[in-house]
Amino acid sequence: MSARVLDPDQHFIEQEPYYEPVGEEIAIFETAYAAGLPVLLKGPTGCGKTRFMEHMAWRLKRPLITVSCHDDLTASDLVGRYLVRGGETLWVDGPLARAVRVGGICYLDEVVEARKDTTVVIHPLADDRRMLPIEKKGELLEAPPEFCLAISYNPGYQSVLKDLKQSTRQRFVALEFDYPDEALEMKIVMTESGIDEETARKLVRFASMTRNLKGSGLEEGASTRLLVHAGKLIAGGIEPVVACRSAVAQALTDEPEMLSAVNEFSASLF
Repeated sequence: MSARVLDPDQHFIEQEPYYEPVGEEIAIFETAYAAGLPVLLKGPTGCGKTRFMEHMAWRLKRPLITVSCHDDLTASDLVGRYLVRGGETLWVDGPLARAVRVGGICYLDEVVEARKDTTVVIHPLADDRRMLPIEKKGELLEAPPEFCLAISYNPGYQSVLKDLKQSTRQRFVALEFDYPDEALEMKIVMTESGIDEETARKLVRFASMTRNLKGSGLEEGASTRLLVHAGKLIAGGIEPVVACRSAVAQALTDEPEMLSAVNEFSASLF
């Protein structure tokens, strides 16, 4: 039997990802990383959590391995499994084991979407042990100092059934993310999409109007990510109202009355 090991060069981020800090998150993450502490990112969809992780991987010069968690994610998907290829039985590391072996950063995005029996596998990595048991191989993988475990979730969106368990939560240093203030969000949208200041101002105002409907017809308001999408369409020549409808309204809801309300917001601004 043989094993396949990740080439860490495949996961290094060579160019600096654009990220605007909104608080002390960079300093806290760097300090937690130096101390070998895992990090939990909390915040709404599209507020910059994934971009922040890419930026930190670039700053720390470590490979970043991202896992988008879902209902069918198993422990074997994270840790690894034996596969038969060409008549030979091979052990193939999962993304978590690969990150541990190369001293990378493993980022489990929306971790509460995974089954609870799956998330338990990260517990030995997220405390003082910093170990990953690979039961199928009878191997106990020790994380090197360079390894970092980070997870994220959206506490405002998750149901009680999918909340993060205290036994998991209390292993992590938590960073809370939210949408930037108006001036910073305008700067981000302008930089990412190439639109002018006045258009960016109107888009940010539009987002604020949709966010006021959270819990009153919308599960989420327009994220900074969606504003960037709309800005790119506008920069490409699409009419602002049409861009807002396609990039924002249709992404937020399929309910006809809410679609009409959101479209009216953009029409009132543009």
